[in-house]
Amino acid sequence: MDSEVSPQQISFDSFDLQQPLRDAISKLGFKYCTPIQAESLVHTLVGHDVTGKAQTGTGKTAAFLITIINDLLCNPIQEERFLGEPRALIIAPTRELAIQIASDAQLLTAFCDLHTVTLVGGEDYQKQTKALDKKPVDIVVATPGRLLDFVQNDNLYLGLVELLVLDEADRMLDMGFIPQVRAVVARTPKKECRQTLLFSATFTPEIIELGSRWAMDPIMVEIEPEQVAAEAVDQKVFLVTTADKYNLLYNLISEPAAERVMVFSNRRDQVRKLADNLYRNNVNCGLLSGEIAQNKRVKTLEDFKSGKLQVLVATDVAGRGLHIDDVTHVINYSLPEEADDYVHRIGRTGRAGAIGTSISFACEEDSFMLPAIEAKLGMKLDCLHPMEHLLAKAPPFERPSRFKAP
Repeated sequence: MDSEVSPQQISFDSFDLQQPLRDAISKLGFKYCTPIQAESLVHTLVGHDVTGKAQTGTGKTAAFLITIINDLLCNPIQEERFLGEPRALIIAPTRELAIQIASDAQLLTAFCDLHTVTLVGGEDYQKQTKALDKKPVDIVVATPGRLLDFVQNDNLYLGLVELLVLDEADRMLDMGFIPQVRAVVARTPKKECRQTLLFSATFTPEIIELGSRWAMDPIMVEIEPEQVAAEAVDQKVFLVTTADKYNLLYNLISEPAAERVMVFSNRRDQVRKLADNLYRNNVNCGLLSGEIAQNKRVKTLEDFKSGKLQVLVATDVAGRGLHIDDVTHVINYSLPEEADDYVHRIGRTGRAGAIGTSISFACEEDSFMLPAIEAKLGMKLDCLHPMEHLLAKAPPFERPSRFKAP
């Protein structure tokens, strides 16, 4: 769960939170709010709708979960409840993000009897149906497609939703999910009868229009991503030829300080080849991309979080929204085509008060992207030539291929 400390040092104790929620926050070791938490909770805890600009890594997940949990605890339902009727609905663009949000919800409801169910594609539909049938559900966290399946099959009734959260709305827009989200939102109570929170990494005209359409007089809360990126992450760029990139990568992750590393590249075939080469060089690594089966993706994430895997190689879509503590290094094997994706990538490190390290490779094919990234950050990046020992040839492969194309 995100925990970057706000410079304002606003304590969670300053808010009128229910005791079971206070106990959970205390157990997690969180005392002070992050900027997005401080600026949004003052509005959301008293029932206002909010449209928030904040990237992953700022603490927005806890901000909307605390709002939901506190509201549900303050307003218990006295009458009989039915199965498949959630009181709160959280929609996220990717399976990994939805699963992470649900995991955070479990932590924050550790001392109260609130039931959370995750509905995502790529997992067994019947198992998810059984989770809904187990007991009345309070919070549903879902991806748009699977959520619409449950609604259209009458396994989920959204007429009693009191709180609606749309997380990473910009990514849902990019991925073409808005028609599905629109169909789902239409099944919930009118915006005057529910609280709506919308979060996005950017405030484009389309996002602002969605906020106006789905929320009731939303209060705009903005946390600039460049503030997050610059303060907690040591960023550098290595100028390197395409031919030397793999040698540089291997030597960097072989250094003792590289304890837990995320490597990003732009295409599925690139990340698959990188993961395969690292594995053949005896590096404990995992692969995360959209073509990997969901059960394997979940297992890979668990192994990376536990330390069983040192390196996780990922695409932007698969890697966005992951909450993984203690990532020491983010390596951009190829520079992202969008400056926003650079900020999202380096947000994987520098969490929980630690200083992270971001290393980007700029070669003849993608160095032209640097000016846009620097403009986004509002700062110049240190561009260096790697020292000679970092370009030493990687050893011969010792293991057979593991990550072959499907």
